[in-house]
Amino acid sequence: MTIVDISVPLAPGTPEWPGDTPYSCGWPSRLRDGASVNISAFTTSPHVGTHADAPLHVRDGAPAAEALPLASFAGVARVVSFENLAVLGDLRVERLLLRTGRSIADGPFPPNWPVLTVEQARALLARGLTLLGVDAPSVDERESKSLPVHHCLFDGGANILENLDLRRVADGAYELLALPMKLAGLDAAPVRAALRPLS
Repeated sequence: MTIVDISVPLAPGTPEWPGDTPYSCGWPSRLRDGASVNISAFTTSPHVGTHADAPLHVRDGAPAAEALPLASFAGVARVVSFENLAVLGDLRVERLLLRTGRSIADGPFPPNWPVLTVEQARALLARGLTLLGVDAPSVDERESKSLPVHHCLFDGGANILENLDLRRVADGAYELLALPMKLAGLDAAPVRAALRPLS
């Protein structure tokens, strides 16, 4: 069985959104220092690496990461390059993963990346979209303060995956498993995302 890991590793140097807490790791307990076990500890923003945004990210009082519906993050997904988005036509798609061809695993993203318009997002919602994933740091433009695509998707009942690594994935249909961690009260949750080809 072929399983493709589409997660970005959480590691020192994984690019964080400007102003976010970067990933760092320490070792409070080590075998080599005489402890009975190795124990690590880490600090990071939940938006570093591959993650699911929760509605709380853009709206006070909205559901947090522990309330994200697992069913949206598991099931048949379609991978499409941004330049090939038109091939979807009027196809019903519940889970859509959009590829720019880059990954933050390559280093920080350029200042701009392709994003859906609100009109495109609404059209996808009308065709059954429950999850939008991107290999970019955000479903919105880098300089956006109003985050219209986030709001549109959450208002329409869809969920969001960001910072996927789709460089080794061709356009097509896959089985997706990308369950967010059950982190109570947070605005996002790290995800280990994987695809299995259906054909």
